Amino acid sequence: LLLILTYRSPVLWIIPLVAVGAAALTSMGTVYLLVKGFGIVVNDQNSALLTILVFGVGTDYALLLIARYREALHHHENVRVAMVHALRSAAPAIVASAATVIAGLLCLLVADLNSTSGLGPIGAAGILCALVAMLTLFPAVLVVLGRRIFWPAIPRFSTAVEEKPGLWGRLGAAISRRRWVATLGSLGVLGVLALGLAGNTGALREQDQFLSAPESVTGFTVLRQHFPELGGQPMTVFTRPAHQERVLDVVQDTRGVALAVPEQTSGGWASISVFPKDAPDTAAEYDTIKRVRTAVHAVSGAEAIVGGPSAENLDTEVTTKRDEKLVIPLVLAVVLIVLGLLLRAILAPLVLMATVIVSFAAAFGGSVFVFDTILGFKGVDYSVPLLAFLFLVALGVDYNIFLASRAREETVRLGTKEGMLRALSATGGVITSAGLVLAATFAVL
Repeated sequence: LLLILTYRSPVLWIIPLVAVGAAALTSMGTVYLLVKGFGIVVNDQNSALLTILVFGVGTDYALLLIARYREALHHHENVRVAMVHALRSAAPAIVASAATVIAGLLCLLVADLNSTSGLGPIGAAGILCALVAMLTLFPAVLVVLGRRIFWPAIPRFSTAVEEKPGLWGRLGAAISRRRWVATLGSLGVLGVLALGLAGNTGALREQDQFLSAPESVTGFTVLRQHFPELGGQPMTVFTRPAHQERVLDVVQDTRGVALAVPEQTSGGWASISVFPKDAPDTAAEYDTIKRVRTAVHAVSGAEAIVGGPSAENLDTEVTTKRDEKLVIPLVLAVVLIVLGLLLRAILAPLVLMATVIVSFAAAFGGSVFVFDTILGFKGVDYSVPLLAFLFLVALGVDYNIFLASRAREETVRLGTKEGMLRALSATGGVITSAGLVLAATFAVL
């Protein structure tokens, strides 16, 4: 639907989707080979994100290439010559964009959480397949079908093409006249949205992850109403049988434990079920789990270990926070290096990265405000902050690359100021359409 509105053509939208569909199938086959060869972890979330990434990014590349192709068709009568010129103009920005996203995704390989680490090569394979399809299959099909694919707004060959300023040209002129007002106004809006980060960004509890409560959550709520002293989910402590009694005594004496019951012994291990007093996935329950672990680890020779649903959630949260501290700086450094190589500059990449970071803070803050204050969600899923940062930074840089690469091209011909305005006029519509398409594909989730 968005492509029909963007292209204003009842037929042109089919071609990008066919090419992207081919890229999606190819990416699935590629990921299968990666799994077989390197044991990469694929889960439901990564599978969904692979499809979203390929369709969103592939469609973005199609929008940029078609915009250049449409321009070239006005200046070249032969469609093959027009496509060659379009590829020469658009391909560097598309390749640079893909390289930036792939480099950012591969930074996830340093993560300790399997699902996060696995998304790196999975997403990179998807972006690479989208890049290849949109620079080979897609332009080839467009050339075969000729100008008529743009019907009813078919671009005609003319030696004197009148360039109308359009919405983005007028906006650029307005910004040029009041650049400080535009700058401070933009930062003000983004800053207000970023204030949403002061809301509840804590981890979402397991029982709150469902939009409508399933039977298991309802049953647990009933259990807490009738047995409030057994507030949390039971932990399981494994220990060597010879030390079971000692470990049991230590656990029962631990603050926050309501009840500890010895279980079965098999395979050289004895188990103990431990019921904490506090509600599951709360800070108080997590503190109890930490105290139990400290206590049982102190029993010499017991080799005691503590597990259970809440213990797993605690370990996942701790690991995710550690991954964030490692991955986020690495992504920033890698993307900055790629931008520096692309733009062959020092200051420009820093400015572009700053805009992306500010927009990430605004996007995440605005989302927290909506989901916390308006919709009443009780936290943020542990995977969201890192994935949101990765996609908003790596994919957000795409649009900066589209604009900056066109600006570099135009400033050589027109000078810095006029070149930048011309670049905005030429790419503003493409970038906006690409952003809307990508947002819509993510919104499917």
